[in-house]
Parts: sequence; structure tokens; C-alpha cells
Amino acid sequence: MGAYYYSGQVCISVQRIFVEKDVHSEFRKLLVENIKGLVVGDPSDETVDIGPLIDEKSAIRVEEWLKEAVAKGAKLWAGGPRNGLTIPPSLLEGVPADAKLACEEAFGPVATLDMVNSKEEALDRINASKYGLQAGLFTNDLAFVQRAYSVLDVGGIIVNDIPSFRSDAMPYGGMKDSGEGREGVRYAIHDFTEEKRSSLRIYRCQARTFGKFRR
Repeated sequence: MGAYYYSGQVCISVQRIFVEKDVHSEFRKLLVENIKGLVVGDPSDETVDIGPLIDEKSAIRVEEWLKEAVAKGAKLWAGGPRNGLTIPPSLLEGVPADAKLACEEAFGPVATLDMVNSKEEALDRINASKYGLQAGLFTNDLAFVQRAYSVLDVGGIIVNDIPSFRSDAMPYGGMKDSGEGREGVRYAIHDFTEEKRSSLRIYRCQARTFGKFRR
């Protein structure tokens, strides 16, 4: 659901998924099964998971990006043709780096999947983007979490959950092309505050009187 709630029209929705090779095949199998189990239709129906995009222009754009990725060699594991404003939840693998789905914000019900050989490669792939809002790490390796916190150029790291999480108590925002400043009550107040400074200098004067110093 991290990639498909609100039909992906969320700035912190999941778009790029990197999985280590040892668990890649099993992960992909389970992911595809779950995606294909999502219900597409009228969002006023409580049984529906995926509704329409905001307008036809957006739906057409997402469809064109999907077609471009497939034309460049990506494998479509889930998804299908556009139906008016609705794009079925889609999953692609092997999307080339120059395809829009690999380097731009889709803002639609689309996710890409890639296999990596190591955790370090995953960190490099995450950073190989002009965006840096949030990242989600699934791991029991605390040392890796600390390493990721040090090297990832993102505004937030969520451990063992999708990056689609924020709270007004936390400094929410991104790096690089993912915005400036931070949201959250305390941090927003600071961003909208013009700080003022006053400096007071105290001088000490000394005078010689009868061979002694007087202050």
C-alpha cells in the first residue's frame, strides 16, 4: 500500500524498491501476488483500494511513462491499460536509468523493483537521484541503520516500515530537489521566524592610583 494508497498521489509514496539478491525472487513473488489482489474502482466503495487519478492529463502522463519504460526494456509484472482516469497498480522491474519512472516523481500508482548485490549498493542507488525526501529500510542490522543515516541524502529514514510516514512532531522535509526547510509545528515556526540579535559590550577601565590598580 505504500506505493498505491491514494493511487500513488502522495509525495512520500514508495516508488523505488531495492531488494538484496538472496531474497529477491521470493520478495517479488509475494509482492506481485499482493498487488494483483488490490481492488480498482470507485473510491467511495470501502472495498476499493485503488481509485482514479486527479485528472485525465495526469492519467495519460503516467500511462506514457509506463509505456516508455517497457519500450526501453523494463518488465511489467503487474498493471494494465489505462481506463479513463484510472491506472491499475503497476510494478516494473529493470527500468533503465534514463526512463522517467527511474528519475522523476511518477505521482501515480507505480513502483519499480530492482535487485542489488549488497546493502551498500542499495544506499548508492538511493542516493543516485536528484530527490531526497524519505527512505524506508527493512533490516535487523542496527549498524547498517547507523551507516544509512550517515550517508543517505534524505530528510528522513524510517526503519522497518515504508517511508510514507510523517508526524507534526518530527522535522519533515527533504534534501536536494525535495524541498527546503522542514515542516512540523516547532520547525515550521522556526522557518517563519525572523531572528533578531542584540550585542552588548562591557568595557573595563583601569586607572593607576598610588601604585595600585583601581577598577
